[in-house]
Amino acid sequence: MWRRSAGPRGLLVLLVCTWAVSWPAIKVGVAHVPPLWFASLRYAIAASCLGVVVVARGALVLPGRGDWKLIAVSATLQMGAYSALTGVALTVMSPGRASVLAFSTPIWVVPLSAWWLGEALPRAGLVGVALGLAGVLAIAAPSFGSGGGDFAVACGLLLLAAAAWAMSIVYVRGHRFGASALALAPWQMALAALLLLPLAALLEGPLPAIDRPGVAALAYVGPVATAFAYWAVVEAGRHVRASTMSMALLATPCLGLAISAWAFDEPVGAALLLGMALIGAGIRLATRPIDRQADRTSRSAG
Repeated sequence: MWRRSAGPRGLLVLLVCTWAVSWPAIKVGVAHVPPLWFASLRYAIAASCLGVVVVARGALVLPGRGDWKLIAVSATLQMGAYSALTGVALTVMSPGRASVLAFSTPIWVVPLSAWWLGEALPRAGLVGVALGLAGVLAIAAPSFGSGGGDFAVACGLLLLAAAAWAMSIVYVRGHRFGASALALAPWQMALAALLLLPLAALLEGPLPAIDRPGVAALAYVGPVATAFAYWAVVEAGRHVRASTMSMALLATPCLGLAISAWAFDEPVGAALLLGMALIGAGIRLATRPIDRQADRTSRSAG
């Protein structure tokens, strides 16, 4: 039905818009709900929503032993650690700048793949990593000169979040799936919520009463920016070339920055624009060998 109405590329555009809006939404959310509680509730809501979808499609399965390893890694790193670290960082940093740093994930996949999976480290990948690091420094450097300690910590948390997601990506690339990615997603999200729950209670105390802005943020981030977005990634990835996917997703932090500048009066200076350009160029170079391999695999499978 989706292909007939709008097509996978339309879904990809909607996905980019959804993720771009999610950064300001999370910024609002963690201003009204403690960030670890927000992350835990986000995945509890998303697991429920996506679980309904999986059940409706008749795809609900009990994961096998091998898939439980994937669920544990993804729930801990890609979902739990990433959302917790970005949520804490957003209590300090504006959402546009934060999205640029957090979306540096593909840059870290290259050295991790070489170390963990024994993949070749192409020259383009090395140049991409170098450009990405230069972009990160361009964004973070002004804070060091002005004594912005909290901002520097937020930068570090976002880079740790990007690295956590990269580790999950590398693990997934070496995993043999027993069930589909969509069928496993509700289990991953439910486990992420359960892992974050005691951490939130320990570090942030009991869950406070949630006011309307907090409820609104959760109502968007849980069902739309998490459950729908995960389905959209899986669905679009079935029909869109890997190179097209990676290039389109590069638009997410750019759009997120524009929305943040409009909604939060976030200043967009030369250092931020330079850093964004360098990180974008680094991601493109770093992902080019991966895209070629994925495209070849897709064509041979078709």
